[in-house]
Amino acid sequence: MPVAHLSPATKAKVIAEALPYIQRFWDKTVVIKYGGNAMTDPALKAAFAHDVVLLKLVGLNPVVVHGGGPQIEDLLKRVGKKGEFIQGMRVTDAETMELVEMVLGGQVNKEIVNLINQAGGKAVGVTGKDGSFIRAKKLLMENKDNPGDLIDIGQVGEITKIDPSLIAFLDSGDFIPVIAPIGVGSAGETYNINADVVAGKLAEVLKAEKLVLLTNTPGVLDKDGNLLTGLTPRKIDELVADGVLSGGMLPKIASALDAAKSGVKAVHIIDGRVEHALLLEIMTDQGVGTLIKSS
Repeated sequence: MPVAHLSPATKAKVIAEALPYIQRFWDKTVVIKYGGNAMTDPALKAAFAHDVVLLKLVGLNPVVVHGGGPQIEDLLKRVGKKGEFIQGMRVTDAETMELVEMVLGGQVNKEIVNLINQAGGKAVGVTGKDGSFIRAKKLLMENKDNPGDLIDIGQVGEITKIDPSLIAFLDSGDFIPVIAPIGVGSAGETYNINADVVAGKLAEVLKAEKLVLLTNTPGVLDKDGNLLTGLTPRKIDELVADGVLSGGMLPKIASALDAAKSGVKAVHIIDGRVEHALLLEIMTDQGVGTLIKSS
């Protein structure tokens, strides 16, 4: 139901329901992985920007980490280059890395910054190369069909260190950091890094209260398609062992688990196709996704 159609009494009730959450999360950091439909649908993009600004205005410290897979694929097609994936990871040669950096660090990052600023926030876009705050090394993947055999997929990186001082500096000035998942190597090499991994590791380093991952699913589902919530690391291990969790959900679950085990109090995997999903999950009793607790 559109907000304009709500009665004044209902609007007041919604605001009152948010009060204890505002009090609980005052001055706490929330790392948000922004991706999926929420990044491509105009109405969802506008709703996301407004949600982030509102979180900042009521005293939380949102930090946005974004992906950009569809936008990268679009540019690759326009230049006549076909995207290649091995075991779900994008093969990133030098030419592809240039295009990835153009899309993530330029087009997508600045669009998100502009959306948040137009909604009344003060967003600043950075990549991990700014201040060398995301250090990385080449990721060598183990061949699932031949264990022990390592696959070189180009300029894809794994994080070696995150320096939180740049984010702390931006936060001290009431800016909202918007981060493209690009890292830098010891010799200045540029690396493409999975955005879920960057968000999870950043949440750990910043000692975030929450990590929120926007997806194109309602959350974590069981074999019958029912939404699961209130999960613990032990329960997730059981779901993986039983084959309930697989495919594209595994990198998100891995990042969520690492964050939960490393001090992030709560991880939320939510449906980014729902308008204002971010506010609904953080500021209401019902929520709209899967909550993973640290213990």
